[in-house]
Amino acid sequence: MAKKNKSVPQYGTVTRKGILYYRTRIQDADGKQVSLYATTCEELYEKQLAAKKHVEEILFRRKHPTVAEYCEKWLLMQSAKVSSATMKGYTSDMRNYIIKPLGDMYMEEVTADDIRLALVPLTKKSEGLYNTVNMLIKCIFYSAERSELIAYNPCVGISAKGGKPTKKKDALTDQQVEVLLDTVKGLPPYLFIMICLYSGLRREEALGLQWDCVFMDAATPYISVRRAWRSEHNRPVVSTVLKTPAAKRDIPIPKCLVDCLREAKENSISDYVIADSKGEPLAYSQFQRVWQYVVVRSTKPRNYYKYVNGESIKYTVTPTLGMTQKNQPKIRYTIDFDVTPHQLRHTYITNLLYAGVDPKTVQYLAGHENSKTTMDIYAKVKYNKPEELFEVVNDALHQRVSD
Repeated sequence: MAKKNKSVPQYGTVTRKGILYYRTRIQDADGKQVSLYATTCEELYEKQLAAKKHVEEILFRRKHPTVAEYCEKWLLMQSAKVSSATMKGYTSDMRNYIIKPLGDMYMEEVTADDIRLALVPLTKKSEGLYNTVNMLIKCIFYSAERSELIAYNPCVGISAKGGKPTKKKDALTDQQVEVLLDTVKGLPPYLFIMICLYSGLRREEALGLQWDCVFMDAATPYISVRRAWRSEHNRPVVSTVLKTPAAKRDIPIPKCLVDCLREAKENSISDYVIADSKGEPLAYSQFQRVWQYVVVRSTKPRNYYKYVNGESIKYTVTPTLGMTQKNQPKIRYTIDFDVTPHQLRHTYITNLLYAGVDPKTVQYLAGHENSKTTMDIYAKVKYNKPEELFEVVNDALHQRVSD
């Protein structure tokens, strides 16, 4: 049977640079008229069919995006609202834990069971990661629902709890603070540690602090938090954009910190309180090297790898408290407790609460946007005093019996 010839329409012609072309127009996905050209009617017809098919695919994708496509769109919409560091974290988590298991599915195809299955591997991860990915999934589908891309939100009824609970680090004791300060006295991290311990600044606030916000000669010396540091591609960026509006605050500082800052300013060549040798704010890798002065003096176990007969063998070494490093005798292992930059701030807040400062004042000094954050620490401090609790409970029960 003979193959039926396809009907090729007749097109108008136009001459461009002495060459005759056939021309037609189609409407693109945005409703604009687009011209197509070819030297033969058959070629132009093929171009027209391909272009129309492409437009139909675009329109279909807009109404029926895959999870991967909508995730990319959602990230683009969020990029104007959040910091680059937050965007980097969102992008990584989304690609690894949302797009990987669900990316090829259309948004309207995803069911609650699909989401639960995607979250299963995260139950073995940290609670923080589980909560972040859970939040991202819900934000994506709520956004799609508001845009009327899906008729039903599959996130309804998905549990917000999961992952392995992370052990919260306690505040440092007075003895631990004394050991830490004695250990790093005269070393690069000393000033940073003093600032965080006695003003409660976040790491980003301490690294972005400039001398024009340190008022040591005021009747009541204080630090004014007006800038924050962040790292972009290992380059320091200091701006007036703080973590939250509540982060903008004035913090009275004690004499020990005033003396420390005064001595640091005498030797400073920079506008920044904490700076590198050129007077510039620290890059992320530079801060890591500064903090390494603390890490190498701790008794925390270290893992080393050696190649034996072409195979990597893992060795774990646990330093002995009070001993020195074999290769560097000046380094002595004096820290037998965990310490992180955030723990310094946590210690400051805890000490204020132990001293009887009311939670609302502590919330302001700490720059907490949500009072719940402060009250959680307050509850832990208050309920860690069994002798006081005994009196309160005893009085309450005695009063009830009397009534």
